This record gives sequence, C-alpha cells and structure tokens, in this order.
Amino acid sequence: MKDKISIYYWSPFINHVATVNAVLNSASSFSRYSKKKFNTSLINVAGEWDQYKDILKEKNINLIKLTNSKIINNSNFTGYFKSRVIYLYISIISFLPLMNLLRKNPPAFFVIHLITPLPLIVNFLFNLKTKFILRISGLPRFNIIRKIFWKIALKKMHHITCPTNSTKVFMQKLGIIDVNKISVLYDPIINSKDIMLKRKEKIDNSTFGTNYYIAIGRLTKQKNFEFLIRVFKDFSKLNNNKLIILGDGEEKNNLSSFIKKNKLDNKIFLLGFKKNVFKYLKNSKCFILSSLWEDPGFVLIESAYMNIPIISSDCENGPKEILNNGEYGILFKSNDKKSLMQSLVRFEKMKKDEIFLNKVNSKKNTKKFSHLRHYNAFSNLINKI
Repeated sequence: MKDKISIYYWSPFINHVATVNAVLNSASSFSRYSKKKFNTSLINVAGEWDQYKDILKEKNINLIKLTNSKIINNSNFTGYFKSRVIYLYISIISFLPLMNLLRKNPPAFFVIHLITPLPLIVNFLFNLKTKFILRISGLPRFNIIRKIFWKIALKKMHHITCPTNSTKVFMQKLGIIDVNKISVLYDPIINSKDIMLKRKEKIDNSTFGTNYYIAIGRLTKQKNFEFLIRVFKDFSKLNNNKLIILGDGEEKNNLSSFIKKNKLDNKIFLLGFKKNVFKYLKNSKCFILSSLWEDPGFVLIESAYMNIPIISSDCENGPKEILNNGEYGILFKSNDKKSLMQSLVRFEKMKKDEIFLNKVNSKKNTKKFSHLRHYNAFSNLINKI
C-alpha cells in the first residue's frame, strides 16, 4: 500500500471568522472522502486550535503543536492595532519552529490560509521538498509594498486558489504570478446533514417573533452594520418589521448605543455570536448582507441553501457572482442608503412566485460549495501540481 499523502494546514486565527470553518471542513473532507489516501494536519501556532481538539479527534485530523505559547487562546485581540501586534508576534515566535518542522517532517503539501507572510517567506528562502498552496480567503487588498512582497514571494509558490471566479480574474490581471498557477476552488461551506440537524433546534424568539429580517457577521467595519441599522431605522417606520443581527466584534458598543439612542430596542436586536445560525435563519423572512466586501460570503451561501430570500450589497467580490448579478436575489448599490431602502421596499412588494423562483435558483447555485465537491476539486488539483 502506498504511503498516505500528507497535507499541513496553516491558519492561525485570533477571531472566529468564516475561514476557520473553511479550514476545518477542507481538512475533514480529505479524511472523510479520500479512503485513507490523505493524512491531514492543522498547525497549532499559539493555542488557537486548542478549543477544537475534540472536533479534530472526531474528524481524524491531526494537530501539530508548533510552539508552547497559548497567547491566542487566552487573550482578546480585537481592534486593528492589537491584531497587527499579534500577527508580528506569531511571525517572530513561529519562524524557527516552522522552518524546522518543514525540514524534519516535510508534508507533501502545505496549505496557507491566514497570516500568510511567514510561510511565504519560509518557502521563498529555503529549498523545501514541500509544495506550497496559497488559498486566498477573501479579496486581497494591495498597497505598493504588499504587491511587491507578493510578486517576489510567489515566485516559488506552486499554486494559488481563489474562492470566486471574480477573484481569479483579479489575481490574473495583477501579473504577479503565472496565470496557469491560479484556479478557482470553492470553499466547503454546505454540509446538508449538519444543517438539517441544526435547523431543528429551537430558539427563544419571544421578543422578535417569527417574521424578521436577519443579518449575520462579525461586528466590524467590513460588515457595515451601522449603515444597515440607519437604513432600517427609517424602513421600520413604514411597517412593523424587525431586524436581528447575529455576531460580535469591536463595533458592538457603538451599535448598541445607536440603537438605544434612537429608541430602536423593540425593532433591532443584537443577539451576539451564535454557533448555530440556521435555527435563526429558518424563521426569517429575508437575509440582508450589507458588507463593503465579501469573498465569497459564507452566510450568503448558507442563507441561499436554507431557502431564505436575499438582499445583498453589490460589493466585491462574491455576492454578484453568487446571486448571478441580481437574478437570484436583490442587489443594492454598496453603502448607498437610498438603494438599500428601495430594495427593502421592493422586496415587501414582490410576488410570492418571484420570491420562490429566486430561492430555487440561489439554492441550486450553492451545490458547488458542498464538502464533497470541494474534496473532488482539491484532490484533482493536488494530483496535477
């Protein structure tokens, strides 16, 4: 019997973002579908994966302890400055351990997700047996320094995967890597069995009922929730609709203050981070995505799979592609209050058959985000490079 093909995942995280689930789902898809051809491991840099030990054991995913630090698991790093400090700290304490790991126990493939500069530098500086794959988790934002760094560091990169076709085109146009080394790899977001179980759980909806709009995501600038709340403040005057927002983050206090100041406590509800969003989605009348950028937009895909109508900003890069430029849901001009208000009013007036058609089409579009499709596409890519 041939030796198993080893894959290491590098994804240090300081907050629970969608990429964390994508990494878990990707690694577990190899354990589940490969018939023991692959051996997957997550690198635990500074305690970030400690909380997932039971899940990793259940899914037959190895955990590689890189350092003795527990700082990520035991600390709060919200905010731009704090996050940059911890990124630098991780790079400093991980450089030698990562280099030694890749020299002594080189995997066949090393998949890079978050905090990418360190593994990019290690790959560039040393002649390693491992093939490196950079998985872009969102639309990259380049200044001149970052663009130069990537152009140099990616010279030895074996492949780059993008979450959407739009991002693939964006990366090809940059001209910083051979276009043949760039491909689309859809994230493993949809697990139908898991979703069906989670949607059965009950919630306490005594304060907001069963006919509400819903928004989900970290309370950050990117998600643009203050903009959404300001528009919904005016929209709620036209009817008795309510809005619930699931998520936590650095803008929580500002958003709470705005809601209280404008006496919206009985209209808009900040419910905090929820591990199970599906039990809230199932009773909602519409999902709203107000983000300034998304790629692809995990909750957008989950909402579509749950047959929830969607109103989304036309931000780069995922929503337009997922909603087929507005054929599978309503797109409004990003960060435009008038456009969002018109979209909300339009949705209220839409006929049931039109809403139904949108739901059917958007759900069909989620099939490519299943765990099995991801495994098939990723394993085929690995066999080619």
